[in-house]
Amino acid sequence: MGKIIAIANQKGGVGKTTTSINLSASLAKLGKKVLLVDADPQANASSGLGIDIKDLSTTIYECMIGESTCAESTFDTEIENLKIIPSHIDLVGAEIEMLELSERDKRMRNMLIPEKGKYDYIIIDCSPSLGLITVNALTAADSVIIPVQCEFFALEGIGKLLNTIKIIKNGLNPALTIEGFLLTMFDGRLKYANQVAEEVKAHFGDLVFNTLIQRNVKLSEASSFGQPALVYEPASIGAKNHMDLAKELIEKTETAENNKQ
Repeated sequence: MGKIIAIANQKGGVGKTTTSINLSASLAKLGKKVLLVDADPQANASSGLGIDIKDLSTTIYECMIGESTCAESTFDTEIENLKIIPSHIDLVGAEIEMLELSERDKRMRNMLIPEKGKYDYIIIDCSPSLGLITVNALTAADSVIIPVQCEFFALEGIGKLLNTIKIIKNGLNPALTIEGFLLTMFDGRLKYANQVAEEVKAHFGDLVFNTLIQRNVKLSEASSFGQPALVYEPASIGAKNHMDLAKELIEKTETAENNKQ
C-alpha cells in the first residue's frame, strides 16, 4: 500500500512545487512508482513536467467535482515510474462548486484511496493557501512535508498551518502526521541562512529533514524547460539535493514500516 504525502505551506515562494516535481522524479528514478497530484490551480507542477494543460480534456478539477475518474485524468511523464494528475486554472472554481457536494472535505481522499495500491508514493502539490482544496489534500494524506525557506520570517505563518493540521487531525484525518520540515533555498555563505536553519532545527528537532535544498539556479531553469533537475542537469546541486531527500524519505518510510511489524 502506497503512502500519500502532501507538500504544503500557505506561504508562497518557499519551494513547494519545486520540491514536488524533483522529489517525485527522484523517487521514480530510485525505482519507486510515483503519482504526482497537482492540486494548485496555477498548474506549475504540471508544466514543470512538460504537460501542456491546454491540450487536456480532463484534470484534477474534473476528478474533484465527480466528472472524471483518476484513471482518466492520469498521464505519463517522460520519467519512467512517474505519472501525474495535472491541474488547471478551473480548479479555482472547484472550491465554490464543492460547497454543494457531499463530503466536500473528503473528495480528494475518496478519489485517491483506490489508487494507493498502484503506487509507492502519491505526492500532492498544494496551493499556497489553506482553502478547501488544501484541506482536501491534508485530509487525503498520510503525512505532510512542510518546506521552509531559509530566509527572514521563515517561521511566519507556520503556526497557522500547524493549527490547520491539528484541526484536521482532530476531525477529518486522525492519522495525519508531519513527515518533516524541509529547509529550502539554503545558501551556506549567508549568516542569516545558517541562523534560520539552526532556529528551525531548534524549534522542531528530529522533525527537520537532514537534507538541505540549496539555492540553485538549475532548479528554476529546469522547470521552465518542463523537466525535473535530474533530467535537465543531472550533475547539478539541485538534482543531488533532491535525490538525497528521496533516499532519506525512503529510509524513513521503511524504518517506520519495520517498526510496525
